[in-house]
Amino acid sequence: MRVAFSAVPDSDLPSVDELLNIAVNALGGSERQGQITMVHAVQKAIEAEEHLAVQAGTGTGKSLAYLVPSIRHAMGSEAPVVISTATIALQRQLVDRDLPRLAETLGKDLPHEPTFAILKGRRNYLCRYKATAGWPEEDEQDQLFDPREVSATGRMVQRIQEWAEETETGDRDELVPGVSEQAWRQFSVSAQECLGATRCPSGAECFAELARARAGEVDVVVTNHALLAIDAMGDLPVLPEHEVVVVDEAHELVDRVTSVVTAELSDTSVMLAVRRVGRLIEQPLADQLMEAGEDLKALLAAAPAGRIDELPEVLGLTLALVRDSAWRCLTALGPRNADKDDPDKAGQRKAAFTALDEVHDTAVRMLEAYGHASEADRAEVVWLDEGSDRRPPVLRVAPLTVSGMLRDRLFGNRTVVLTSATLALGGTFDGLAGQWGLSDSKGWQGIDVGSPFDHPRSGILYVAKHLPQPGRDGLPQQYLDEITELIEAAGGRTLGLFSSMRAAKAATEALRDKLDVPLLCQGDDSTMLLVKQFAEDEPTCLFGTLSLWQGVDVPGPSLRLVIIDRVPFPRPDDPLTSARQRHVAAKGGNGFMAVAANHAALLLAQGTGRLLRSQNDKGVIAVLDPRLATARYSSFLLGSLPPFWRTTDPAIPRAALKRLSTES
Repeated sequence: MRVAFSAVPDSDLPSVDELLNIAVNALGGSERQGQITMVHAVQKAIEAEEHLAVQAGTGTGKSLAYLVPSIRHAMGSEAPVVISTATIALQRQLVDRDLPRLAETLGKDLPHEPTFAILKGRRNYLCRYKATAGWPEEDEQDQLFDPREVSATGRMVQRIQEWAEETETGDRDELVPGVSEQAWRQFSVSAQECLGATRCPSGAECFAELARARAGEVDVVVTNHALLAIDAMGDLPVLPEHEVVVVDEAHELVDRVTSVVTAELSDTSVMLAVRRVGRLIEQPLADQLMEAGEDLKALLAAAPAGRIDELPEVLGLTLALVRDSAWRCLTALGPRNADKDDPDKAGQRKAAFTALDEVHDTAVRMLEAYGHASEADRAEVVWLDEGSDRRPPVLRVAPLTVSGMLRDRLFGNRTVVLTSATLALGGTFDGLAGQWGLSDSKGWQGIDVGSPFDHPRSGILYVAKHLPQPGRDGLPQQYLDEITELIEAAGGRTLGLFSSMRAAKAATEALRDKLDVPLLCQGDDSTMLLVKQFAEDEPTCLFGTLSLWQGVDVPGPSLRLVIIDRVPFPRPDDPLTSARQRHVAAKGGNGFMAVAANHAALLLAQGTGRLLRSQNDKGVIAVLDPRLATARYSSFLLGSLPPFWRTTDPAIPRAALKRLSTES
């Protein structure tokens, strides 16, 4: 509960229309109908305590549309409003640009200037105690010994130590340039490893606790989907008490929550537990766990990668051995609050409990994933990720759906507003509502407030219906020829979105010497620098994969053509999506449409959304996969996209691109 400010009666506050008008005028914007509609919808949802899904196209000004009613509500409440985002870029935009400008603008007309804070997971803050105490060493035995890496890590550790003496927030993002995960782990703890503010000698000055305290005193708390999930799913609160959550980039919510509740088990995690517990219990017990880890290592090294539908007897026995050995070690450690008066020993015990709990509980989850009467009764899927020279094979377990968790833990006791440019798949919110757990709830609605862009006049959606269907053997020569002709017509200025990094690299290698314009490929340098170079040099083309489908914002003449090589269905051998598809089918649904087609529709909508980023932008989206025009599911996919002018005639986009290239 916030103590810095008291709640203000609603009648004493300006209306959302007045506040929006003040903000738009002060920030040099113009009135947008979609923004006004969204402001009213968000306010109505908050007042009625009903959930709301808002699709707001690029250029709507959706950040302002949810911030204005959120700030107004916070003024009349004793709890902050939580804004959750999927990407660091949007967090930084909100905290560094949008909220400071908005707070200064509205402060004169509100009881006080709106306050805000960013809150991250505990791992993102330096632990003062770990930085100064004898904490168990982070031993990376699974990595190959490389003197250059050891030396680089040592320099990073020294930099962190120097920074620790001067930082006021302990926030890892303050470290520029950044440091490796291996170096940072020596100065941070997870929530499970933390001793707790009351028991830790550094508790009174803990950076993570201070950040949480600040968050409890402000009007708006900015966080990410992962921390939102941890707060909702966990037994102990991480975020301050709140009644309203705004989930921006809501199309990524399910994937981020799934990542949080996915667990993994490998010989590395078992050996870490052995090292952590080794000096705290009798050696024979630790040796039993080590032997179980060695058995697991040998088994995983010989097993084929992929989904494990039925539990092999040898894997079941090995998981049971790991589970039972970890439990015996946990029992031997004794009470969890022992050594509470000795912080050093308490820290070592907490680290041991954390590592053992993870190993034991994950083995239990994996064993309990089997033995169900039918596929429809199965709740989780287990699969093996193959290793590499630097990483051992890893067993993973994940839920087949997170809808029940979200329904009960996120939507159950607060008002949630979900927004993105892409939420209505196939023209309806039903697909994502089902994944969120809202489909069987009466207390929600979905609205599409449109976009200020004139899509039919500004962009052409060209589907290369004459090309062959994409195969598994790389890009056909016809695709490479089509890409070449389109880029030549556009004079470069092309963003190539490919379904895999292999396809992006193959196209780059095949076309780099054929084209008269610079061609960059994701992986040549950091993605941020590549996008910057692409934006600044008009003829340049940029090819890449997944992060470019959603992470590129290049307004102006540097981007006139977006090429998509194929409909971005998940890989057929992807363990989680294939298991989810089969699970839906076992329950009587259409697994392909509910999982694979929804996945493809979301990515297509995000990818096509790269073209128009400002009112004056124009160009062509070229989808080379003819299935977007011919397959039975094409109407669903097309119904998920902005209303561009559509054609399958190859001459039309080429002529349009040539006209645009002469205008630039």
